[in-house]
Amino acid sequence: MALAPIDIMTQEFFLQDSLPQWGDYVTSCSVVSLVNIFRPKLLAVSFILLALSTYGPFGCTTLQAKPALEVGQIYNVSEQTLLTVDDLVPHVLAADVIFLGEEHYTPSHLEAAQTILNILLAHQRQPTLAMEMFSWDGQPGLDRYIRKPETTIEQLLEESHWGNNWGGQFADYQPLVTFSKSHQLNLLALNPPRPLVRLVASKGLAEAITNPAMKEWNIEWPISLDDPEYRRIIFDQIEACHAGMPDIAYQRFYEASVFRDEGMAQIIRNYLNHKSASEGPLVSYTGGGHIQYHIPIPKRVKRTQPDAKTVTIYLVAWDPSKEKEVQAELNNGIADFLWLTPLGPKGIQARCG
Repeated sequence: MALAPIDIMTQEFFLQDSLPQWGDYVTSCSVVSLVNIFRPKLLAVSFILLALSTYGPFGCTTLQAKPALEVGQIYNVSEQTLLTVDDLVPHVLAADVIFLGEEHYTPSHLEAAQTILNILLAHQRQPTLAMEMFSWDGQPGLDRYIRKPETTIEQLLEESHWGNNWGGQFADYQPLVTFSKSHQLNLLALNPPRPLVRLVASKGLAEAITNPAMKEWNIEWPISLDDPEYRRIIFDQIEACHAGMPDIAYQRFYEASVFRDEGMAQIIRNYLNHKSASEGPLVSYTGGGHIQYHIPIPKRVKRTQPDAKTVTIYLVAWDPSKEKEVQAELNNGIADFLWLTPLGPKGIQARCG
């Protein structure tokens, strides 16, 4: 299984300096920068997504020979076919949850998300957007910003605790927030608050759950750590970038990753349990590592929602130097669809920060 690059910027969510997150993978046709685990500062895993674009060849093309990878291509991974955006329409319309996996701070990935949302709106659907970049303690601020026209960006940043959770330049994600406000879409905060993630990373899950701070949130317990597939993916990526750490460091990194993905899956399950018949689908927007191989968040949603129809779209910011990596991810089935989009202004993301 190919290793994905690591997003240094995402690390800031977890630790003051940054908490790692996992890299992403790609599927075909139809990690992480550990932040000084030892300080002890918290780890969280996020995978870098590969990007999406807007236009491909007309119609679904069966691949007789592998075409050259290029910006704009959308691959149906299981069927080994090239698609257009129009070919995606029936898939997203049939879904209860659409998982989009991005490379952080890549404008073409935000544009891809808006393309999907516009498709749903054009077909009289009422999508809800859920974003990794906001944490549970910021939900009241998000609600106020979306519903009250007079609420300013400054108020949103303060009330959503942006600086204490995700951090970074809000302008990098503002287009999706603005889109939600202008179309009056519900916008859900996916992430557990950063202090909780830090707590798990520094103390371990067993001790962290006894902390009074955890009791402030309606977290579904127990959280199972027994997931061999998930463990293998995460440990492979951690060890590739940070060999030789003590076992306790790897284990706590793993537990913080599980806690975070389980927390995001819980928000999506709650949505599915309580949405009205006229609502949906939910569009989940996270780093690509959180949806790779249908495991981190999608598998946890399916655990209690086995009948939910889900679609995973892995976004890759394309550069020819990624060809071997992307081909491997396509062959291994990174997602239902892989969308190649232009690189962002930050260029190719480093594999290990």
